[in-house]
Amino acid sequence: MNDKAANTTTKAAIRQRIWDHMERNNLANYPRPVHHRIPNFKGANAAGEKVVAMETFKNAKTVKVNPDKPQEFVRYKALEENKVLLVPTPRLKNGLFNRIVPPSDSNTATLKKCATKEGITNHSTPVGLDHKVNIDLIVIGSVAVSTKGYRIGKGEGYADMEYAMMVTMGAVNHNTVVITTVHDCQIVDIPDELTDDHDLTVDYIITPTRVIHCKVERQLRPTGIQWSRITPQMLKDIPILRDLRERERKLGRDISLKE
Repeated sequence: MNDKAANTTTKAAIRQRIWDHMERNNLANYPRPVHHRIPNFKGANAAGEKVVAMETFKNAKTVKVNPDKPQEFVRYKALEENKVLLVPTPRLKNGLFNRIVPPSDSNTATLKKCATKEGITNHSTPVGLDHKVNIDLIVIGSVAVSTKGYRIGKGEGYADMEYAMMVTMGAVNHNTVVITTVHDCQIVDIPDELTDDHDLTVDYIITPTRVIHCKVERQLRPTGIQWSRITPQMLKDIPILRDLRERERKLGRDISLKE
């Protein structure tokens, strides 16, 4: 989807354009409509197969994958290959992420079930701040992404905040690879000025037809939680933020909130 108009637009306008285009051209599977979602684009499993064929995936011991439908195949393959699979908790209400733990006698059908949203609910255990976690690979969904590695999500900012939290707790570092899987039409121009240092960028874009290695400026990634962007309401809604803020306070860091 060639989008030259993006140079004078906003993230919200790009989102809307992608959602409208995918609905109009029937480029997504259930759930529909795609608006306000990470689209379950047609060919999601084909993109997932390209991810699991990468050396980056093969070598990863711990993988964090978002819980959306288009990344379900990647979650299944992570379980099949006995990797530690982490998924973020919905809206970060109950901690940062859960580990999916399939039953000991799981077969292919059980593992596929564990990779679904229902399976995530029924077969996961919380991973707290005190757990020592080293994430090798992050696989996330997107609404739009550019070949520079700039990413636009649903607009709620949870992926960016999750990454900032993981930095704060030492779960990710400069070697952690970030991949997004999308439909080819979701690759658009995203102006530099729409992305700042609290946005999560991606190293690879995987579509049903292509593998794109982004020349990403990794220093643009979140280096921790920017407390000046956190409101008192966010602190109230996301309990783990309160725990992290107390840790940061004890380290003598500025934890002043947004007014």
